[in-house]
Amino acid sequence: MQQPETTMFEDRRPFLTGLAYRILGSLAEAEDAVQDTYLKWQACERGTISNPAGWLTAVCTRRCIDMLRSARRSRVDYVGAWLPEPIQTMTGDTPEGAAELSSTLSLAFMLVLERLAPKERAAYLLREIFDQPYEDVAAALDVTEAACRKLVSRARGRIGREEPGAVVPRKRQDELLAAFQAAIATGSTVQLAALMREDIELRADGGGKALALLHPLLGKANVLGFVGGTLNRSWSGYRWQRVDINGTRGALVFDGPNIVASVGLAWDAQGELIGIYIMRNPDKLARLGDTESKIQ
Repeated sequence: MQQPETTMFEDRRPFLTGLAYRILGSLAEAEDAVQDTYLKWQACERGTISNPAGWLTAVCTRRCIDMLRSARRSRVDYVGAWLPEPIQTMTGDTPEGAAELSSTLSLAFMLVLERLAPKERAAYLLREIFDQPYEDVAAALDVTEAACRKLVSRARGRIGREEPGAVVPRKRQDELLAAFQAAIATGSTVQLAALMREDIELRADGGGKALALLHPLLGKANVLGFVGGTLNRSWSGYRWQRVDINGTRGALVFDGPNIVASVGLAWDAQGELIGIYIMRNPDKLARLGDTESKIQ
């Protein structure tokens, strides 16, 4: 039987994991940060803590900021284009819940967050995504409330118009994914071309461990040429499994029993395709296909 303190932490775990993942862009690192938070929770004098949820949030946030600073230094030597570690998510309990999750967890939004400095990122997420009061956010970051407001304001400015919110119906998401898959299978990109914007971007992350583009492809002509040419030749025999990737429809791509890629998409408010994200790095694919992640 779990102790009340353990139950309290486990009740908070999905929130902490969701926060840590959005700060770090890596589920493995997020789980490490949450585990470090748990160890501190076990060791602390809990009778002196008046707000356990706030205490856990503060400890986890500060640990994530330290980890992100270290991770960004190591990414200087990263081979090719970096993408967040994709996670296979559970379908929301309600359509509203699923839509909210997809807008704040999508790979496109995670890439937008990369523009922010570590403290800006944490402040923005706590305030704008998790709706924490400025007073609590300031306490978590160990800054004044005035400084906290500046961090959030600066983050909003850097994110600009690309704040979360471009949600399209699941049927449309499936149509976009089906068109992408069909273009690869047949080499014909006519249907796909009609569904994408001119300024579409395609990113592939191989991490130097799998064959992938070293730089993003920009523009409809370049992306269609790659999909109908290179991917048609190398992927046409692969098996696809549709799953939810970061809260939106995506796919796992199999060569026999092995996952060789995951596919995530991004779209605008009109439902036009604006981003294609292909994960090939085996380290970031390792846990896909086994379990779904339940995070907030």
